[in-house]
Amino acid sequence: MNGKIPHQRIIFGLKVKQLRQDKGLSFAELAKATGMSVSYLNEIEKGKKFPKDDKITALALALEADEQQLRSSEMGARLAPVTELLQSNFLNELPLDLFGIELGKVAEIIANAPLRVGAFISTLLELSRSYALREENFFFAALRAYLELNNNYFENIEEAVEQFIKEHQLDAKRPLAPARLADILENDFDYELVMDGLDEYPEMQGVRSVFLPKNRKLLLNSALAPMALAFQYGKEIGFQVLKLKERSYTSSILRPHIFEEVLNHAFATYFSVALHLPLQPFVKDMKSFFALERWDAKAFLQIMEAYEASPEMFFHRLTNVIPRYFNMPKLFFLRFLHDPEEDHFEIDRELHLSKRHHPHGNAILEHYCRRWVSLSLLHDLGAMQQEGKYVSTIVRAQRSRFMGTEDEYLCITLARPGVSENNRRVSTKNSGRHNVSVTLGLLINDDVKEQIKWLNDPTIQTREVNRTCERCAVSDCSERAISPLIVEKKNRLKAIDARLTKLNQE
Repeated sequence: MNGKIPHQRIIFGLKVKQLRQDKGLSFAELAKATGMSVSYLNEIEKGKKFPKDDKITALALALEADEQQLRSSEMGARLAPVTELLQSNFLNELPLDLFGIELGKVAEIIANAPLRVGAFISTLLELSRSYALREENFFFAALRAYLELNNNYFENIEEAVEQFIKEHQLDAKRPLAPARLADILENDFDYELVMDGLDEYPEMQGVRSVFLPKNRKLLLNSALAPMALAFQYGKEIGFQVLKLKERSYTSSILRPHIFEEVLNHAFATYFSVALHLPLQPFVKDMKSFFALERWDAKAFLQIMEAYEASPEMFFHRLTNVIPRYFNMPKLFFLRFLHDPEEDHFEIDRELHLSKRHHPHGNAILEHYCRRWVSLSLLHDLGAMQQEGKYVSTIVRAQRSRFMGTEDEYLCITLARPGVSENNRRVSTKNSGRHNVSVTLGLLINDDVKEQIKWLNDPTIQTREVNRTCERCAVSDCSERAISPLIVEKKNRLKAIDARLTKLNQE
């Protein structure tokens, strides 16, 4: 048995603890019988240490246990749920250290109540199997939680970007020329850039770039637009400057193997976004925008276009700077995909800062409330496309009051036509492509009211919204996609309860 594998240490420690307690031995008594220190035995039981062969023999003798059974990874029926949990690699795949949780502490909890804890986590594992959740679901959920805990702002990366700009004397004007970044990759980081490196591989046409570490080649899709190319260069520079070793070698993560890949990809993306939308100029631009007397969609777009940023880059930067530099941390970001042919909506990216806000990903296949501007704007875009109109980008603001609460959000949404993986916009009519909307939602409070001067612009529509149609009791909603099935079921149960109460009183 390899004692370096965490789950084997934990299983061994649990066995020792169970045997010691069954025999009524204290740590001091077991220490005397084995010649080991109390602290060392304590670390064995917590799963921190795995003893050598001679010590395992001593433990087996002192505990009157079969040495082979003690070495075995089997724990018997009593601890079967715990065995299943530990051998599933579930704990090892979770980035516990990022959240200040030691694997040993988890082992302690399991050891103190193995049956209850094991049964609980086995239930979670069974649910994950039922809903086809894979390791990457946990990885990306953990990443989102980590970004949220840090308010999606990382001082060390901001400083690294500033230092990089100074060292390479990059022009303060944006956008940055892809050729300048290519030169840095080639001369400073010994990259070989192959501009059409993916063109001969049909299966790779949806991939923007591939990095080959052995010869430091970056194979690029020749169809990349200039800004998409510059963004890829920025990410590669981010990997090198931040010294991020564990990484996916494709431009986007197809299937992560360990959590560090997901985290490092997020850090490199952050670096590139910060490089192309530098902090101080961007903050200044947004202050000027928020100081306008009226909501101006064109002015909002002009800021994005001045940096030649994609909507995702632009909104990513907004989530970095608004909590930190505008004292408006209660926000959410959502990216919706919309298939106009099927009229199907899906959230594929989200971020919630300060709390879990009302609109969020729905894994139970209910119908999102069509009153949110994120969806209504996509509907409008799809309708224009069906009429044969070409629309590049639409921006709209909405004040969204969440039904049954006092929460009201200022939502700024940008919708655009479907974009292929190489960043070329395509028509979605009969193409199978999705339109996309990105939304920044700010919980309206005193800070928002004070800093956003155009908040009360009468041209901004105010709408009462809900989470999904199935859970919404509004009876006269013209946008409803399906009957309020959850509400109707609850009402039926209430009626049954009321009738039972009356029958019992008769």
